[in-house]
Amino acid sequence: MDTKPSGKMAVLPTEYGSFLSELKERIRKAQIRAGLAANRELVLLYWHIGNEILIRQEKAGWGAKIIDRLSADLRHTFPELKGFSPRNIKYMRAFAEAYRNAEFVQRVAAQIPWFHHCILIDKVKSGNEREWYVRKTIEHGWSRVMLVHQIESGLYQRQGKAQSNFPSTLPVAQLDLAKQVFKDPYLFDFLNIGEEAIERELEQRLLAHLRLFLLELGSGFAFVGSQYRIQVDGEDYFIDLLFYHLRLRCFIVIDLKTTDFAPEHAGKMNFYLSAVDDLLRHSDDRPTIGLILCKSKKRLVVEYALRDMQKPIGVSAYKLTRALPKELEEALPSIEALKGSLDEKS
Repeated sequence: MDTKPSGKMAVLPTEYGSFLSELKERIRKAQIRAGLAANRELVLLYWHIGNEILIRQEKAGWGAKIIDRLSADLRHTFPELKGFSPRNIKYMRAFAEAYRNAEFVQRVAAQIPWFHHCILIDKVKSGNEREWYVRKTIEHGWSRVMLVHQIESGLYQRQGKAQSNFPSTLPVAQLDLAKQVFKDPYLFDFLNIGEEAIERELEQRLLAHLRLFLLELGSGFAFVGSQYRIQVDGEDYFIDLLFYHLRLRCFIVIDLKTTDFAPEHAGKMNFYLSAVDDLLRHSDDRPTIGLILCKSKKRLVVEYALRDMQKPIGVSAYKLTRALPKELEEALPSIEALKGSLDEKS
């Protein structure tokens, strides 16, 4: 029989003994099944512990000090395990409180590491937003540093917010994904240039930091070229930035503007999209999409400029003024991982 650790509470709840025994048995079984190293088993175990504490606090009136006693008892029984500090058990309780749906925990939340959940508990208070970041972490394989960066950049609030005419120009099968691909605003906090930068300088700095630029654009973008030359009726025209999106299965034309959005920008983009559809688009590609990135925009001006356009165009602003965390650079995936391969679209 285990020797009781010192530092007992004056009075223990009557059910505490059986509760502790049940937890010890569950932990032992988890050790046998997965050595407590498999992330899924670890997260599910932590959720179970947190949920059991939560239930007893809600229904039996157990106080907060029970966590300190439980921590001491579990660490005494399992000294080789590092996850039963009072602080981590409080995270378990908060985790269970954040995700009351056991099925979501089993099917989704258990796919990401425990310390990612601790970050989400600390930094994200909305349940819908927290679940969104869980799913995006699974989708993109974000590290802890990357997850923190995406949360602090407000990705949830920016994703899918570009103003566009997509509902009237894209087929239903492509619409939802296209709307989610484009953000507003884009954060070019890694460029270290002032608001007075000219368009060519902005383009050159984005290309010099292509890995970070692709990260900000999001997954699926494959870089095709800058100042990409197309010839129309004997005249040369140059597209600022040309990408191919591997999930949308189409070319993406990006036009950079260091000024406020103006209606004539939409006309120029419409011309580029028609030319790319005729000159570059393959028979199995979907219609080319345009994104105008400008210093700022007025919603009604954009709405009127895009209303009768027949080509799919989005308009977003960008910001230059934020400071990029120093540790983010080391956490970034390689340029090859972010770009993907154009061969995958065939």
